[in-house]
Amino acid sequence: FADFRVLGKGGFGEVCACQRRATGKMYANKRLNKKRLKKRQGYEAALVEKRILARVHSRFIVSLACAFQTKTDLCLVMTIMNGGDLRYHIYNVDEDNPGFLEPRAVFYTAQILLGLEHLHQHRIVYR
Repeated sequence: FADFRVLGKGGFGEVCACQRRATGKMYANKRLNKKRLKKRQGYEAALVEKRILARVHSRFIVSLACAFQTKTDLCLVMTIMNGGDLRYHIYNVDEDNPGFLEPRAVFYTAQILLGLEHLHQHRIVYR
């Protein structure tokens, strides 16, 4: 994989846009730092997240393409969702007038509910 840019950061590492060299397909690579996982006792949570992502196959939830580890990181390579996260659309699209109109809010709410419904059908409760 060839990394491009950082999409987000979290307590255990960061998520980068990456491209599989063999196919040219774009993914999101969540790199979890092993030292931080050990220090904060996050290994079990990382394994649970990996198992859930591997089971989920919905247009409204990212799914796991592959997982691997390096000397320093655990890597979860996931489908990439273009367009940014919801927080970006609420606050940064129009900084002078945050939020969006009701039809757009209904659209996003429907997508979230379809994702939650998919998790419910697979008896998954997570975060």
